[in-house]
Amino acid sequence: MKIILISLDTLRASRLGAYGYNKPTSPHMDRIAREGVLFERAYAADIPTEVAHTGVFTGKIGLTTGVVSHGSELTALPKSTAWLPSLLRSAGFTTSAVDNLYQLKEWFARGYRYYINSVGGNRWIDGKTVNELAFPWLEQHKDDSFFLFLHYWDAHTPYLPPQELIPQFYDGGRDPRDPANRSMEQAYNHLAYPFFKHHHYDLIGAVTDSDYYDALYDAEIRYLDDRLKELDDRLEALGIREDTLLVLFGDHGESLTEHDIYWDHCGLYEPTVHVPVIMRWPGRMPEGRRVPGFIQQVDLLPTILEAVRREQPADIRSEKLQDPDGLDGKSLWPAIEGTADRTHDTVYLSECAWQAARAIRTDRYKLIRTYDSGPYIRPARELYDLQTDPGETVNLADSLPELADRLERELLDFVSRKLSGREDPMERQLREAGLPFRRRIEQILASAGLSWDDWKRDPRRERFDSAVHTR
Repeated sequence: MKIILISLDTLRASRLGAYGYNKPTSPHMDRIAREGVLFERAYAADIPTEVAHTGVFTGKIGLTTGVVSHGSELTALPKSTAWLPSLLRSAGFTTSAVDNLYQLKEWFARGYRYYINSVGGNRWIDGKTVNELAFPWLEQHKDDSFFLFLHYWDAHTPYLPPQELIPQFYDGGRDPRDPANRSMEQAYNHLAYPFFKHHHYDLIGAVTDSDYYDALYDAEIRYLDDRLKELDDRLEALGIREDTLLVLFGDHGESLTEHDIYWDHCGLYEPTVHVPVIMRWPGRMPEGRRVPGFIQQVDLLPTILEAVRREQPADIRSEKLQDPDGLDGKSLWPAIEGTADRTHDTVYLSECAWQAARAIRTDRYKLIRTYDSGPYIRPARELYDLQTDPGETVNLADSLPELADRLERELLDFVSRKLSGREDPMERQLREAGLPFRRRIEQILASAGLSWDDWKRDPRRERFDSAVHTR
């Protein structure tokens, strides 16, 4: 049995054809969805990257593991915590990863016999590099029962797709640097600008049209899609495509100017928390199945373990792959086979990096409770009717206070149950270290001779750029 688990970093579900997008970003992913099972409403319980991936590999949300923040020095994951690659390796799978998360936290290398660091190349972490590292390994281990984790970063900023892909998504008659276009002004004069100046804007150049950034994101998805087709072609050439359980997931999505978030992944709004999840296993999973109800990333671990138990390869000790205790995830197999349409009736969401907030998402409503808005301006409570307002543009918290109160109580009760008397890791993070990304902005400002309070009073790009140039 072969398992390939693929993280599509920063991939927003609504930007794929299989999820209803009308531009050609994802022809091959759409094909995989037709050949397998697509989950229409999959959610990242915790964002961004560090906490999302920790949830995937433990089957537990951040409130259970204590890992709720990204890039925090306070965070640790006990070695006693059950970890998917370790479980599979102990059962006899050859385990490998082409990834770079080990550089973020040590636990991301646990359980692998082979860990291949993907950092390098001219495009930071390029899908081409991931394939170049993965393909020889696949050739060498095609006869093994293996688990391979591949982490593609192409949809993540900075968006630097090959130039030939851009015209599919941006009208060639338009000038992305037209001085008369003012649509980038809000992004350039945002409190988060000092971070994104070096991380993104300087690399793209003097763009004035925000639509051009959206087009670059789409082009990056298409580039990623082409790399996934190369992977599938290699599986076919090696004769292992039919034997491979292929699992694609987005760790989080991306906001493309919505809610004052400019090409980044914070905020518990749909563009960032609604992610793609697609599976294919020829002959074992139905073709063309679309699961309509809520699922979460933490469901992947018990689903993969059940797949192994069902297959029972002769060289694998399946009895070692019982579900660990205390999982928040549930097996997706009933939904895959059509006897259920979801694994969760309600979704709970969390972030603690750019902002600190939690949310509850029902079929119709979402309530967001913000505890620290970081470099953004947010009300303490936001309530959205996603049936009538899918873009989350009309905050109903004041006009429907009883509903907002009820949903907030449900959210607080959920948090209390999960903590079961333990200290809230979000409260500790805010008390002892603050928001990691605000701290990073403060460091950048200090290097330019500015304080946070000074910058907050007058966050103009020209002012920061001038301060940087005079240092």
